[in-house]
Amino acid sequence: MRIIRPAGLALLALFGLSANANATVQIHIDLSSQRMHVTSSSGSYDWAVSTARSGYSTPRGSYAPTSLQRMHYSRKYHMSPMPHSIFFRGGYAIHGTYATGALGRPASHGCVRLAPGNAAALYSMVQAEGARISISGSPRGGTTVARSHRRSGSQFAGGRAQQAPMAYAPYGYAPSVQQWQYNPWQR
Repeated sequence: MRIIRPAGLALLALFGLSANANATVQIHIDLSSQRMHVTSSSGSYDWAVSTARSGYSTPRGSYAPTSLQRMHYSRKYHMSPMPHSIFFRGGYAIHGTYATGALGRPASHGCVRLAPGNAAALYSMVQAEGARISISGSPRGGTTVARSHRRSGSQFAGGRAQQAPMAYAPYGYAPSVQQWQYNPWQR
């Protein structure tokens, strides 16, 4: 009986340590609501994000981070800054953006963008605990792709005037989604 009790306590401690060692940050991105829900040992968070705009896609599914980079510059999109990048599938990443006015609606080339402070907090959590990333839902307005036409100096998509594309690529440079998914760093 005296031997069983210490052995039982040792097993209990071992299982307790392994449960803490396996605790990972749970990141769920909902493309429909353009929100990210994060659960970690430090708490639970809900943040606005921007995912792929029309003509681009954010991959759905479950992923583990493949690399972390405190500051990454996109070679594909003219050295655009991607602070606190958490890469999860090829060139796709969760990262901070300085275009915070676009958060809450689809506006990216496929990455999941969030406010710089939230990106820094998430980066620290993932660095300390690891993570599981799940992405579900569909962007507002379905998955249709609008065609852009140049008419008298302005741009039209689906008959409505649109602003020029964001400053990631010059006007006229737009690889297809398939090209980008195959090689995100191709120019």
